Amino acid sequence: MTTSPAPKIADEIERLLSAAFAPTHLAVINDSAKHSGHSGDDGSGESHFTVEIESAAFSEISRLERQRMVNRALGDIPGQRVHALAVKAKAPGE
Repeated sequence: MTTSPAPKIADEIERLLSAAFAPTHLAVINDSAKHSGHSGDDGSGESHFTVEIESAAFSEISRLERQRMVNRALGDIPGQRVHALAVKAKAPGE
């Protein structure tokens, strides 16, 4: 019996953010290799990410509230399953 590999965190981030925000642009960048051996590197290769997201949901919303919205959409990923998550959230046309 074969088991399928666990889904990649990047794929899960992309799925959750796509469902929550219907983005016009979404890039999930794995920065973990840049932090190899540093604090927070758990050796999984999935400890540090940057998210670039553009969505109408962020129109007239402060940068801090955009960050909070993204973190809420990701549930336990930021801070628990991922050590560091940089979020670059903007509305279309920004």
